Amino acid sequence: MTVPAIVHEDVKMSSDGESDPPSSSDGTQSPVKVRLRNKKISTEDINKRLSLPADIRLPDSYLEKFNLISPALFEQPISRRLRRVSLSEIGFGKLETYIKLDKLGEGTYATVYKGRSKLTDNLVALKEIRLEHEEGAPCTAIREVSLLKDLKHANIVTLHDIIHTQKSLTLVFEYLDKDLKQYLDDCGNVIHVHNVKLFLFQLLRGLSYCHRRKVLHRDLKPQNLLINERGELKLADFGLARAKSIPTKTYSNEVVTLWYRPPDILLGIHCCYGMGVGCIFYEMVTGRPLFPGSTVEEELHFIFKLLGTPTEQSWPGITSNDEFVAYNYPQYRAERLSNHTPRLNIEGVELLSKFLQFEGKKRISADESMTHRYFSNLGNRVRALPDTTSIFSLPEIQLEKEAIRPTVTPDTGNTHTLN
Repeated sequence: MTVPAIVHEDVKMSSDGESDPPSSSDGTQSPVKVRLRNKKISTEDINKRLSLPADIRLPDSYLEKFNLISPALFEQPISRRLRRVSLSEIGFGKLETYIKLDKLGEGTYATVYKGRSKLTDNLVALKEIRLEHEEGAPCTAIREVSLLKDLKHANIVTLHDIIHTQKSLTLVFEYLDKDLKQYLDDCGNVIHVHNVKLFLFQLLRGLSYCHRRKVLHRDLKPQNLLINERGELKLADFGLARAKSIPTKTYSNEVVTLWYRPPDILLGIHCCYGMGVGCIFYEMVTGRPLFPGSTVEEELHFIFKLLGTPTEQSWPGITSNDEFVAYNYPQYRAERLSNHTPRLNIEGVELLSKFLQFEGKKRISADESMTHRYFSNLGNRVRALPDTTSIFSLPEIQLEKEAIRPTVTPDTGNTHTLN
C-alpha cells in the first residue's frame, strides 16, 4: 500500500479519522502518537480507520505489512486514493475474494449466484452483469450502483462490493434467505397477521427513508422484498429506481410490474406511488394478488370493479383523459374492502383504503403510514430507531412462528431482479 514517507507532526487525528486543523506546536510529541508508534496495529484499528464492517477478517499478510510500514496512516488524513488502495489490498474489488456456490437465477443481462465471502465467511449474493463491448454496463446496473452506495438503512439491501472486469460487472450484496413471494408460498399463502404488520412496517420504513432522499423505487413487488430468518425485510433491486430532484409530470407506465401499478401511472397522469404498497399489503393478508391483470385495460378494470369507476367528483379531470374515455368502462360502485379482507381489523382496513386511492396526492405517504393506529401495538420506540438499526433490536418486537408448508423446491435464496 502506498504511504507517504513523511509524517507531518502537526496533523492530529480526530476520533472519526478526519484531520484536525494544525495547531501551534512547541516541539513536544503527542502522547497519542507515541502510543500509536509503540502499539501493534490490530484488525479492529484498521476496520475503524477504513470504516469496514466489524466482521471483516483481514488477510494475515496485509496485517503484517500494515504493522511494518503503515502506522503513519493513523497520524494523517486518509485520502480517497489511499483508502481505495487499502481496500484493494484487503481483497475488495477482486473476484477471487468470493466463492460461487449455487446459481440462483439468470436473466437477459445478469446471473445471480449464491456465494461466500473469504473476508467474512458470510453468505453473499453475487449479481454478475454481462458487459457488451458496444453498449457497456446496462443503465439499470448504473442506477442500482449509484443509488445503493448512498442508501444505508436497515430495510434496504446492503451493497458490499463492486467488481469490474472487462467482461462483467459484479455487485456483491448481503444474502437474504428468500423474497416475500417465496415466504408466502412457504406459508401456504397464509402469513401470520402479526408478521404481516411487521413486514409492512419495515417496507414503509425503507420507503420513507428513500423518499426523504428523493429516491423512488419504481418496481415494488413481492419478488423485490427480501426476508431473512430473523424476519428483517429489505428493499432490493433498485435498477428501475430514480432520483427525483426535479419535479416531472410522469414516469413510464412500464416501470412497475403490472399488478402493482397505480391507475394514475397506467393512464400516464401522475408519478406518485403508494398503491403498490396497498397491493402488497392486501396480498400478504389474503394470500392472493389484488389486481392480477394481464393488460393495462384489464388491470384498470380490476381496480375500478373494486374501488368503483372514477367520476369527476372522485377523480377530478379523469373524464378528460383520452385513454380512460377510450376504454369506456362500466359504471361500477365501490365495494367494501372489509368484505375482501376478513383477517384485517378495522384499523388495517382503514390503512389499506388510504393506500388504494385513485390520485397519488390523496394516498397516504410512507412516513405518515408508520404513525397510523394500525401499528399502535408495536409501541413508540419502533418509530424512533436510528436508520441503520433493525426493528428486531427491540425485545418487544418478535416474529411469530409461521405454519410453514413442507416444500421440496430448491434453495433460490436471494432473487435480485436479473434484468
